[in-house]
Amino acid sequence: MTLVSRRDVLAGLAASSAAYIVTAHGEVLQTSAASKAPLLTGDERRQNADALLRYFAANAPKMLWAPDGILKHPGVAQSVPGTHYSAQLWDWDTLWTSQGLFRVATLQQDEPLKQKLCEHVSGSLLNFLDHASADGRIPIMMMANDPDPFHVLGTGAISKNQAKPVFGQLGLLAADQRGEVEWLAPHFDKILRFYDSWTAHNTSSIGLLVWGDDVAIGVDNDPTTFGRPPFSSANLLLNCLFYQDLLASAELARRLARPKDHDRLAAQVQTLAQQIKMYCWDPRDSYFYSVDVQCVDRRAELIPNVKRGMDMSWKSLPMRIQMFTGFLPLWCGIASQAQADALVKANYLADDRLCARWGVRSLSSRETMYSLVSSGNPSDWLGPVWIIVNYFAWKALQRYGFNKEAAALADKTISLLATDLRVNGSLNEYYHPDTGAGLSHKGFMDWNLLVLEMI
Repeated sequence: MTLVSRRDVLAGLAASSAAYIVTAHGEVLQTSAASKAPLLTGDERRQNADALLRYFAANAPKMLWAPDGILKHPGVAQSVPGTHYSAQLWDWDTLWTSQGLFRVATLQQDEPLKQKLCEHVSGSLLNFLDHASADGRIPIMMMANDPDPFHVLGTGAISKNQAKPVFGQLGLLAADQRGEVEWLAPHFDKILRFYDSWTAHNTSSIGLLVWGDDVAIGVDNDPTTFGRPPFSSANLLLNCLFYQDLLASAELARRLARPKDHDRLAAQVQTLAQQIKMYCWDPRDSYFYSVDVQCVDRRAELIPNVKRGMDMSWKSLPMRIQMFTGFLPLWCGIASQAQADALVKANYLADDRLCARWGVRSLSSRETMYSLVSSGNPSDWLGPVWIIVNYFAWKALQRYGFNKEAAALADKTISLLATDLRVNGSLNEYYHPDTGAGLSHKGFMDWNLLVLEMI
Protein backbone atom coordinates (compact mmCIF):
# COMPACT_ATOMS: atom_id res chain seq x y z
CA MET A 1 0.00 0.00 0.00
CA THR A 2 1.33 3.44 -0.93
CA LEU A 3 1.10 6.07 1.77
CA VAL A 4 0.17 9.60 0.70
CA SER A 5 1.28 12.51 2.86
CA ARG A 6 -1.05 15.26 4.04
CA ARG A 7 1.08 17.74 2.09
CA ASP A 8 0.61 15.76 -1.16
CA VAL A 9 -3.14 15.58 -0.62
CA LEU A 10 -3.41 19.33 -0.04
CA ALA A 11 -1.14 20.10 -2.97
CA GLY A 12 -3.29 17.86 -5.14
CA LEU A 13 -6.44 19.65 -4.04
CA ALA A 14 -4.78 22.98 -4.75
CA ALA A 15 -3.92 21.82 -8.25
CA SER A 16 -7.33 20.33 -8.98
CA SER A 17 -8.76 23.66 -10.14
CA ALA A 18 -11.98 23.38 -8.16
CA ALA A 19 -14.14 25.98 -9.84
CA TYR A 20 -16.90 26.81 -7.40
CA ILE A 21 -17.76 29.13 -4.55
CA VAL A 22 -19.40 27.81 -1.37
CA THR A 23 -21.99 30.15 0.14
CA ALA A 24 -22.58 30.69 3.83
CA HIS A 25 -25.48 28.20 3.59
CA GLY A 26 -23.42 25.48 1.94
CA GLU A 27 -24.71 26.15 -1.58
CA VAL A 28 -22.14 25.37 -4.27
CA LEU A 29 -21.95 27.82 -7.18
CA GLN A 30 -20.24 26.84 -10.42
CA THR A 31 -18.00 29.54 -11.86
CA SER A 32 -15.74 28.31 -14.65
CA ALA A 33 -14.00 25.10 -15.62
CA ALA A 34 -10.74 26.94 -16.20
CA SER A 35 -7.93 26.30 -13.74
CA LYS A 36 -7.33 30.04 -13.41
CA ALA A 37 -10.02 32.66 -13.04
CA PRO A 38 -10.46 34.34 -16.46
CA LEU A 39 -9.94 38.02 -17.10
CA LEU A 40 -13.13 39.99 -16.71
CA THR A 41 -14.84 41.67 -19.60
CA GLY A 42 -15.11 45.42 -19.37
CA ASP A 43 -18.78 45.22 -18.37
CA GLU A 44 -18.17 42.52 -15.75
CA ARG A 45 -15.31 44.45 -14.23
CA ARG A 46 -17.37 47.65 -14.12
CA GLN A 47 -20.42 45.95 -12.58
CA ASN A 48 -18.33 44.20 -9.91
CA ALA A 49 -16.37 47.35 -9.14
CA ASP A 50 -19.56 49.42 -8.86
CA ALA A 51 -21.13 46.91 -6.47
CA LEU A 52 -18.06 46.91 -4.22
CA LEU A 53 -17.78 50.69 -4.26
CA ARG A 54 -21.46 51.10 -3.32
CA TYR A 55 -21.01 48.66 -0.44
CA PHE A 56 -17.89 50.38 0.89
CA ALA A 57 -19.34 53.87 0.44
CA ALA A 58 -22.49 52.93 2.37
CA ASN A 59 -20.42 51.55 5.25
CA ALA A 60 -17.59 54.10 5.35
CA PRO A 61 -19.37 56.62 7.64
CA LYS A 62 -20.18 53.82 10.10
CA MET A 63 -16.46 53.15 10.55
CA LEU A 64 -15.69 56.63 11.91
CA TRP A 65 -16.06 56.87 15.66
CA ALA A 66 -15.98 59.76 18.10
CA PRO A 67 -13.50 60.08 21.00
CA ASP A 68 -14.26 57.45 23.61
CA GLY A 69 -12.70 56.66 26.98
CA ILE A 70 -8.92 56.75 26.89
CA LEU A 71 -9.01 57.37 23.12
CA LYS A 72 -9.21 61.17 23.15
CA HIS A 73 -9.24 61.71 19.38
CA PRO A 74 -11.74 60.59 16.71
CA GLY A 75 -10.65 57.39 15.03
CA VAL A 76 -11.15 54.79 12.34
CA ALA A 77 -12.55 51.34 13.09
CA GLN A 78 -11.43 48.26 11.18
CA SER A 79 -14.97 47.02 10.70
CA VAL A 80 -18.58 48.17 10.93
CA PRO A 81 -20.27 48.43 14.35
CA GLY A 82 -21.29 45.15 15.92
CA THR A 83 -18.80 43.00 14.00
CA HIS A 84 -15.43 41.60 14.99
CA TYR A 85 -12.69 44.23 15.50
CA SER A 86 -15.19 47.13 15.41
CA ALA A 87 -14.30 48.33 18.93
CA GLN A 88 -10.54 47.89 18.59
CA LEU A 89 -7.80 50.14 17.21
CA TRP A 90 -5.06 47.99 15.67
CA ASP A 91 -1.69 49.19 14.40
CA TRP A 92 -1.21 48.12 10.77
CA ASP A 93 -4.91 47.52 10.19
CA THR A 94 -5.48 51.25 10.80
CA LEU A 95 -3.07 52.10 7.98
CA TRP A 96 -4.74 49.86 5.38
CA THR A 97 -8.28 50.74 6.45
CA SER A 98 -7.48 54.45 6.26
CA GLN A 99 -5.85 54.07 2.84
CA GLY A 100 -8.90 52.20 1.55
CA LEU A 101 -11.38 54.70 2.97
CA PHE A 102 -9.55 57.60 1.33
CA ARG A 103 -9.86 55.65 -1.92
CA VAL A 104 -13.64 55.48 -1.38
CA ALA A 105 -13.75 59.26 -0.98
CA THR A 106 -11.66 59.76 -4.13
CA LEU A 107 -13.73 57.44 -6.32
CA GLN A 108 -16.99 58.89 -4.99
CA GLN A 109 -15.66 62.45 -5.29
CA ASP A 110 -16.98 62.84 -1.76
CA GLU A 111 -15.24 65.89 -0.30
CA PRO A 112 -17.17 65.86 3.03
CA LEU A 113 -16.12 62.23 3.58
CA LYS A 114 -12.52 63.12 2.75
CA GLN A 115 -12.52 65.93 5.29
CA LYS A 116 -13.96 63.66 7.98
CA LEU A 117 -11.37 61.05 7.15
CA CYS A 118 -8.57 63.58 7.50
CA GLU A 119 -9.76 64.27 11.05
CA HIS A 120 -10.32 60.63 11.98
CA VAL A 121 -7.17 59.18 10.39
CA SER A 122 -5.03 61.87 12.02
CA GLY A 123 -6.88 61.16 15.25
CA SER A 124 -6.15 57.45 15.06
CA LEU A 125 -2.44 58.20 14.76
CA LEU A 126 -2.57 60.63 17.67
CA ASN A 127 -4.39 58.05 19.82
CA PHE A 128 -1.44 55.70 19.35
CA LEU A 129 1.15 58.40 19.95
CA ASP A 130 -0.68 59.60 23.08
CA HIS A 131 0.00 56.24 24.67
CA ALA A 132 3.65 55.84 23.70
CA SER A 133 5.89 55.03 26.66
CA ALA A 134 8.77 57.27 27.70
CA ASP A 135 11.23 54.98 25.90
CA GLY A 136 9.21 55.09 22.67
CA ARG A 137 7.25 51.84 22.72
CA ILE A 138 3.70 51.97 21.32
CA PRO A 139 0.86 49.51 21.98
CA ILE A 140 -0.17 47.02 19.31
CA MET A 141 -3.89 47.47 19.89
CA MET A 142 -6.06 49.73 22.05
CA MET A 143 -9.66 49.88 23.21
CA ALA A 144 -11.61 52.70 24.82
CA ASN A 145 -11.15 51.15 28.25
CA ASP A 146 -7.67 49.67 27.81
CA PRO A 147 -4.65 51.34 26.18
CA ASP A 148 -2.51 48.19 26.17
CA PRO A 149 -4.42 44.87 26.03
CA PHE A 150 -1.30 42.95 24.93
CA HIS A 151 0.79 44.29 27.84
CA VAL A 152 3.76 45.53 25.80
CA LEU A 153 4.43 48.73 27.73
CA GLY A 154 6.07 49.56 31.04
CA THR A 155 7.60 47.45 33.76
CA GLY A 156 4.72 44.99 33.67
CA ALA A 157 5.22 44.15 29.98
CA ILE A 158 4.54 40.52 29.12
CA SER A 159 5.09 40.45 25.36
CA LYS A 160 8.47 41.46 23.94
CA ASN A 161 6.79 42.88 20.83
CA GLN A 162 5.20 46.27 20.27
CA ALA A 163 3.31 48.03 17.48
CA LYS A 164 4.37 47.33 13.93
CA PRO A 165 6.24 50.17 12.18
CA VAL A 166 3.42 51.87 10.28
CA PHE A 167 3.06 55.29 11.91
CA GLY A 168 5.27 57.20 9.49
CA GLN A 169 3.20 55.78 6.64
CA LEU A 170 -0.03 56.68 8.43
CA GLY A 171 1.24 60.19 9.12
CA LEU A 172 2.30 60.71 5.51
CA LEU A 173 -1.05 59.41 4.24
CA ALA A 174 -2.92 61.88 6.44
CA ALA A 175 -0.55 64.73 5.54
CA ASP A 176 -0.99 64.09 1.81
CA GLN A 177 -4.77 64.13 2.11
CA ARG A 178 -4.82 67.20 4.36
CA GLY A 179 -2.38 69.05 2.12
CA GLU A 180 -0.23 70.11 5.08
CA VAL A 181 1.91 68.56 7.79
CA GLU A 182 2.14 71.11 10.60
CA TRP A 183 -0.46 69.27 12.68
CA LEU A 184 2.13 66.49 13.11
CA ALA A 185 5.02 68.72 14.15
CA PRO A 186 4.40 68.53 17.95
CA HIS A 187 4.21 64.72 17.77
CA PHE A 188 6.94 63.78 15.30
CA ASP A 189 9.57 63.13 17.97
CA LYS A 190 7.38 60.32 19.33
CA ILE A 191 7.64 58.55 15.98
CA LEU A 192 11.42 58.96 16.04
CA ARG A 193 11.59 57.57 19.59
CA PHE A 194 9.46 54.65 18.40
CA TYR A 195 12.11 53.81 15.80
CA ASP A 196 14.84 54.14 18.39
CA SER A 197 13.04 51.70 20.66
CA TRP A 198 12.82 49.14 17.86
CA THR A 199 16.48 49.43 16.93
CA ALA A 200 17.68 49.49 20.54
CA HIS A 201 15.89 46.30 21.58
CA ASN A 202 15.28 44.30 18.39
CA THR A 203 18.34 44.74 16.17
CA SER A 204 20.08 41.46 15.38
CA SER A 205 23.78 40.84 14.80
CA ILE A 206 23.24 41.26 11.05
CA GLY A 207 21.42 44.58 11.38
CA LEU A 208 17.93 43.28 10.56
CA LEU A 209 15.11 43.66 13.07
CA VAL A 210 13.76 40.58 14.83
CA TRP A 211 10.43 39.94 16.46
CA GLY A 212 10.74 39.72 20.25
CA ASP A 213 8.20 36.88 20.32
CA ASP A 214 5.24 35.72 18.26
CA VAL A 215 2.50 37.83 19.89
CA ALA A 216 0.36 39.85 17.43
CA ILE A 217 2.88 39.82 14.58
CA GLY A 218 0.19 40.52 11.98
CA VAL A 219 0.74 37.31 10.02
CA ASP A 220 -0.23 35.32 13.09
CA ASN A 221 1.05 31.81 12.40
CA ASP A 222 3.85 32.57 9.96
CA PRO A 223 6.04 29.49 10.59
CA THR A 224 9.22 31.57 10.37
CA THR A 225 8.19 33.28 13.64
CA PHE A 226 5.23 31.50 15.22
CA GLY A 227 6.38 29.10 17.94
CA ARG A 228 10.05 29.91 17.44
CA PRO A 229 12.55 31.20 20.05
CA PRO A 230 12.36 34.86 21.08
CA PHE A 231 14.50 37.30 19.08
CA SER A 232 15.39 34.66 16.49
CA SER A 233 13.30 35.62 13.46
CA ALA A 234 14.44 38.44 11.18
CA ASN A 235 11.07 38.47 9.51
CA LEU A 236 10.52 40.04 6.10
CA LEU A 237 7.20 41.63 7.05
CA LEU A 238 8.77 43.44 10.00
CA ASN A 239 11.81 44.62 8.07
CA CYS A 240 9.96 45.69 4.93
CA LEU A 241 7.39 47.60 6.98
CA PHE A 242 10.24 49.26 8.87
CA TYR A 243 11.92 50.18 5.57
CA GLN A 244 8.71 51.70 4.21
CA ASP A 245 8.05 53.56 7.45
CA LEU A 246 11.54 55.04 7.61
CA LEU A 247 11.08 56.17 4.01
CA ALA A 248 7.77 57.84 4.86
CA SER A 249 9.19 59.56 7.94
CA ALA A 250 12.18 60.82 5.99
CA GLU A 251 9.71 62.59 3.71
CA LEU A 252 7.80 63.92 6.72
CA ALA A 253 11.06 65.23 8.19
CA ARG A 254 11.80 67.00 4.90
CA ARG A 255 8.39 68.67 4.91
CA LEU A 256 8.80 69.64 8.56
CA ALA A 257 12.15 71.32 7.77
CA ARG A 258 14.16 68.90 9.92
CA PRO A 259 17.15 68.20 7.65
CA LYS A 260 19.23 66.30 10.20
CA ASP A 261 16.39 63.90 10.91
CA HIS A 262 15.74 63.54 7.18
CA ASP A 263 19.36 62.65 6.45
CA ARG A 264 19.57 60.19 9.35
CA LEU A 265 16.36 58.44 8.34
CA ALA A 266 17.39 58.36 4.67
CA ALA A 267 20.68 56.73 5.64
CA GLN A 268 18.82 54.09 7.68
CA VAL A 269 16.61 53.41 4.67
CA GLN A 270 19.58 52.69 2.44
CA THR A 271 21.33 50.52 5.00
CA LEU A 272 18.24 48.43 5.69
CA ALA A 273 17.61 47.90 1.98
CA GLN A 274 21.15 46.62 1.53
CA GLN A 275 20.81 44.24 4.47
CA ILE A 276 17.51 42.82 3.21
CA LYS A 277 19.04 42.16 -0.21
CA MET A 278 22.21 40.71 1.31
CA TYR A 279 20.67 38.33 3.83
CA CYS A 280 17.15 37.58 2.60
CA TRP A 281 17.66 36.97 -1.13
CA ASP A 282 18.23 33.29 -1.93
CA PRO A 283 19.86 32.85 -5.36
CA ARG A 284 19.23 29.11 -5.31
CA ASP A 285 15.46 29.50 -5.12
CA SER A 286 15.17 33.01 -6.60
CA TYR A 287 13.10 34.05 -3.58
CA PHE A 288 13.30 36.34 -0.58
CA TYR A 289 13.12 34.54 2.77
CA SER A 290 12.95 35.53 6.42
CA VAL A 291 16.15 34.48 8.16
CA ASP A 292 17.16 32.82 11.44
CA VAL A 293 19.75 34.88 13.34
CA GLN A 294 20.66 32.28 15.99
CA CYS A 295 23.94 31.32 14.37
CA VAL A 296 26.63 31.57 17.07
CA ASP A 297 30.08 29.97 17.15
CA ARG A 298 30.23 28.33 20.61
CA ARG A 299 33.54 26.46 20.30
CA ALA A 300 35.30 28.68 22.81
CA GLU A 301 32.59 27.89 25.34
CA LEU A 302 32.06 24.19 24.66
CA ILE A 303 35.49 22.89 23.56
CA PRO A 304 37.99 25.51 24.81
CA ASN A 305 40.95 23.11 24.67
CA VAL A 306 40.51 22.19 20.99
CA LYS A 307 42.43 24.24 18.46
CA ARG A 308 40.14 26.40 16.34
CA GLY A 309 40.01 25.78 12.62
CA MET A 310 38.20 27.87 10.04
CA ASP A 311 35.90 30.64 11.24
CA MET A 312 32.14 30.45 11.02
CA SER A 313 31.52 32.66 8.01
CA TRP A 314 27.72 32.99 8.19
CA LYS A 315 25.65 34.92 10.71
CA SER A 316 22.19 33.84 9.62
CA LEU A 317 20.41 31.08 7.76
CA PRO A 318 17.50 31.49 5.32
CA MET A 319 14.30 29.85 6.49
CA ARG A 320 13.27 28.35 3.18
CA ILE A 321 9.55 28.47 3.89
CA GLN A 322 7.76 30.02 0.95
CA MET A 323 5.45 32.62 2.47
CA PHE A 324 3.89 35.43 0.46
CA THR A 325 6.31 37.70 2.32
CA GLY A 326 8.87 36.92 -0.37
CA PHE A 327 7.01 39.51 -2.49
CA LEU A 328 7.49 42.30 0.06
CA PRO A 329 10.94 43.45 -1.12
CA LEU A 330 9.25 43.95 -4.51
CA TRP A 331 6.29 45.75 -2.96
CA CYS A 332 8.56 48.35 -1.39
CA GLY A 333 11.06 48.53 -4.28
CA ILE A 334 14.13 46.99 -2.61
CA ALA A 335 14.58 44.15 -5.12
CA SER A 336 16.60 44.64 -8.28
CA GLN A 337 14.82 44.14 -11.59
CA ALA A 338 16.77 40.92 -12.13
CA GLN A 339 15.68 39.58 -8.75
CA ALA A 340 12.05 40.53 -9.41
CA ASP A 341 12.12 38.88 -12.83
CA ALA A 342 13.57 35.68 -11.42
CA LEU A 343 11.19 35.56 -8.46
CA VAL A 344 8.02 36.13 -10.47
CA LYS A 345 8.91 33.78 -13.32
CA ALA A 346 10.20 30.94 -11.16
CA ASN A 347 7.87 31.15 -8.17
CA TYR A 348 4.64 32.80 -9.28
CA LEU A 349 4.16 32.08 -12.97
CA ALA A 350 5.73 28.62 -13.11
CA ASP A 351 3.07 26.65 -11.21
CA ASP A 352 0.32 26.82 -8.61
CA ARG A 353 2.46 26.88 -5.45
CA LEU A 354 1.54 30.51 -4.83
CA CYS A 355 -0.69 31.46 -7.76
CA ALA A 356 -4.21 30.20 -7.05
CA ARG A 357 -7.56 30.57 -8.75
CA TRP A 358 -8.62 33.40 -6.43
CA GLY A 359 -5.31 35.09 -5.76
CA VAL A 360 -2.03 34.51 -4.00
CA ARG A 361 -1.73 31.78 -1.42
CA SER A 362 -0.36 33.10 1.85
CA LEU A 363 1.82 29.96 2.04
CA SER A 364 2.94 27.73 -0.81
CA SER A 365 0.75 24.66 -1.32
CA ARG A 366 3.93 22.52 -1.35
CA GLU A 367 4.85 23.34 2.25
CA THR A 368 4.16 20.72 4.93
CA MET A 369 2.40 23.37 7.05
CA TYR A 370 -0.13 24.22 4.31
CA SER A 371 -3.62 24.33 5.84
CA LEU A 372 -6.94 25.97 5.01
CA VAL A 373 -8.51 25.64 8.45
CA SER A 374 -10.70 28.48 9.67
CA SER A 375 -9.12 29.87 12.83
CA GLY A 376 -9.25 33.04 14.90
CA ASN A 377 -6.36 32.70 17.32
CA PRO A 378 -4.11 32.47 15.47
CA SER A 379 -5.66 33.56 12.21
CA ASP A 380 -4.74 31.17 9.41
CA TRP A 381 -1.97 32.46 7.12
CA LEU A 382 -0.95 28.96 6.01
CA GLY A 383 -2.50 29.08 2.56
CA PRO A 384 -5.76 31.08 2.48
CA VAL A 385 -6.07 34.14 0.27
CA TRP A 386 -6.04 37.39 2.19
CA ILE A 387 -6.82 40.59 0.31
CA ILE A 388 -3.76 42.27 1.86
CA VAL A 389 -1.65 39.45 0.37
CA ASN A 390 -3.22 39.97 -3.06
CA TYR A 391 -2.62 43.70 -2.66
CA PHE A 392 1.08 43.33 -1.81
CA ALA A 393 1.62 40.99 -4.74
CA TRP A 394 -0.39 43.22 -7.11
CA LYS A 395 1.71 46.25 -6.18
CA ALA A 396 4.88 44.19 -6.58
CA LEU A 397 3.89 42.97 -10.03
CA GLN A 398 2.96 46.48 -11.13
CA ARG A 399 6.17 48.03 -9.82
CA TYR A 400 8.38 45.67 -11.82
CA GLY A 401 6.48 45.76 -15.09
CA PHE A 402 4.39 42.58 -14.87
CA ASN A 403 1.32 44.51 -15.93
CA LYS A 404 -0.59 41.61 -17.50
CA GLU A 405 -0.12 39.49 -14.38
CA ALA A 406 -1.08 42.41 -12.15
CA ALA A 407 -4.28 42.95 -14.15
CA ALA A 408 -5.16 39.26 -13.86
CA LEU A 409 -4.64 39.34 -10.09
CA ALA A 410 -6.79 42.47 -9.84
CA ASP A 411 -9.59 40.71 -11.73
CA LYS A 412 -9.37 37.68 -9.43
CA THR A 413 -9.58 39.91 -6.36
CA ILE A 414 -12.48 41.99 -7.66
CA SER A 415 -14.40 38.84 -8.70
CA LEU A 416 -13.76 37.12 -5.38
CA LEU A 417 -15.08 39.98 -3.25
CA ALA A 418 -17.93 40.90 -5.58
CA THR A 419 -19.15 37.29 -5.62
CA ASP A 420 -18.95 37.03 -1.83
CA LEU A 421 -20.89 40.29 -1.51
CA ARG A 422 -23.54 39.20 -4.02
CA VAL A 423 -24.03 35.74 -2.52
CA ASN A 424 -23.54 36.38 1.20
CA GLY A 425 -24.24 40.10 1.59
CA SER A 426 -20.88 40.98 3.12
CA LEU A 427 -17.17 40.16 2.96
CA ASN A 428 -14.87 37.84 4.90
CA GLU A 429 -11.45 38.14 6.50
CA TYR A 430 -9.83 35.44 4.37
CA TYR A 431 -10.78 32.96 1.66
CA HIS A 432 -10.20 29.47 0.32
CA PRO A 433 -7.73 29.98 -2.56
CA ASP A 434 -9.33 27.39 -4.87
CA THR A 435 -13.07 27.62 -4.14
CA GLY A 436 -13.40 31.23 -3.02
CA ALA A 437 -15.31 30.25 0.13
CA GLY A 438 -15.12 32.77 2.97
CA LEU A 439 -13.29 31.24 5.92
CA SER A 440 -13.42 33.77 8.75
CA HIS A 441 -15.23 36.76 10.27
CA LYS A 442 -18.14 37.65 8.05
CA GLY A 443 -18.55 41.43 7.89
CA PHE A 444 -14.82 42.10 7.79
CA MET A 445 -13.77 45.38 6.14
CA ASP A 446 -10.20 46.51 6.93
CA TRP A 447 -7.77 45.88 4.04
CA ASN A 448 -10.58 44.44 1.88
CA LEU A 449 -11.05 48.13 1.01
CA LEU A 450 -7.74 48.02 -0.87
CA VAL A 451 -9.45 46.21 -3.73
CA LEU A 452 -10.62 49.71 -4.73
CA GLU A 453 -7.05 50.58 -5.70
CA MET A 454 -7.16 47.72 -8.22
CA ILE A 455 -10.17 49.21 -10.01
